[in-house]
Amino acid sequence: MSRPKKYDHIDFHPPKKVADAAEKGLHLRGEFDRGGTDIGVARARDLKNRENLSPDTIGRMVNYFARHEVDKDADDFGNENDPSAGYIAWLLWGGDDGRSWAEDIKSKMDKADNAD
Repeated sequence: MSRPKKYDHIDFHPPKKVADAAEKGLHLRGEFDRGGTDIGVARARDLKNRENLSPDTIGRMVNYFARHEVDKDADDFGNENDPSAGYIAWLLWGGDDGRSWAEDIKSKMDKADNAD
């Protein structure tokens, strides 16, 4: 599926900080054998490889972070030595930098959708 022309000015490639967070999530998931779903792992691989994401994927990222904000309240969220499953999953989706980036891209998409 091709991207709408109105989004041509938007860069859908994840920045390095987002790629690095996803790679860290993949590493922690492998080390601790927890955190994330198959979808989260697939998202992490796309982010790590800095794939050109679709508008739908950006929307899914924004929705993921909104739903999983509560995971940040768990014990061991952010603990590198014994990370919570939620922390690992959060990183798979790009971490805090992924959230900021996805929300920024979604905002640009919304502006393009409303421009005429």
